[in-house]
Amino acid sequence: MAAIIAITNQKGGVGKTTTAVNLAACLSALKQRVLLIDLDPQGNATMGCGVDKHTVTATSYEVLMGEATLIDALQWVEKAELQLLPANGDLTAAEVNLLETENAPGRLRAALASVEWNFDIIMIDCPPSLNMLTVNALTAAQSVIIPVQCEYYALEGLSALLDTIEKVRKSTNPGLRIEGLVRTMFDPRNRLSNDVSAQIVAHFGATVFETLIPRNVRLAEAPSYGLPIIHYDDSSRGAQSYRELARELRKRLRRPPARVGDGTSL
Repeated sequence: MAAIIAITNQKGGVGKTTTAVNLAACLSALKQRVLLIDLDPQGNATMGCGVDKHTVTATSYEVLMGEATLIDALQWVEKAELQLLPANGDLTAAEVNLLETENAPGRLRAALASVEWNFDIIMIDCPPSLNMLTVNALTAAQSVIIPVQCEYYALEGLSALLDTIEKVRKSTNPGLRIEGLVRTMFDPRNRLSNDVSAQIVAHFGATVFETLIPRNVRLAEAPSYGLPIIHYDDSSRGAQSYRELARELRKRLRRPPARVGDGTSL
């Protein structure tokens, strides 16, 4: 059965989608069977995989609303060798429409039940907000990866996210765990980056991934070409870092991750 991981942070611009796309591609390169789910109405993960969000006929919205099966909506991303459940602006309607459906928080989990045995890892790119879409992702997931940028106000809002994770544990998903925090946009030449990185480790301890994701021009360019970084510039620091993060994650999945509250309080 697949490891189902939600990648989330309600604070925008932290490298959430960059992490989702590139980590998924790097895990695929490690011979993992990967499904990437775009649950963000912006559809950036979809475009970052080279799929035109404007032309897809079935998206995560149709799946959540029961208008299409997950298998019918999947797109094969040949370059990255992974399956993608795309998203586009139609997903904005889900926040309201889901409230009128039965078992609203569990719609994604129910949809995944028919395919999770076909994959090793399922990654969910969440929207940058704590809404019903994010709750669906957290209800479906076994664990959570939280990207945190090494910049000012990095820890702002994390208390609310951890509180949401704890509420989901108590209400719809008792087994939900924090897989780890990923430090993004790290610049070793910048004192602030180093200070914030150290602060994150001080707060969250062993929950923090050892791999640091750097600020990298090639990493920022890759989405405009519809390519994960390892297929855009595999020699770049960004590609090397995400490859290392994928290896670290694969090792973590073989041992029990930290649970919410185990050294994760602010």
